[in-house]
Amino acid sequence: MSELAADGIPVAVTCRVLKLARQPYYRWLAAPIGARELEEAHLANALFDAHRDDPEFGYRLLADEATRAVDDALRLTL
Repeated sequence: MSELAADGIPVAVTCRVLKLARQPYYRWLAAPIGARELEEAHLANALFDAHRDDPEFGYRLLADEATRAVDDALRLTL
């Protein structure tokens, strides 16, 4: 949407055409990636790396790697 705004198309019009509310767009614009999403991305990368390093091992290895890779706050989501 920022590209459209740069071209002179107002954000309000773009949101109306796409049937999006303006408030969530501006909230995302202020903080595009939240801390939670960043932590989940780190976990996904750790799991991907563990699987790439040892593809023959299964979910137990990945669970062990996930436990090592994340902090206590994110462990609650596993």
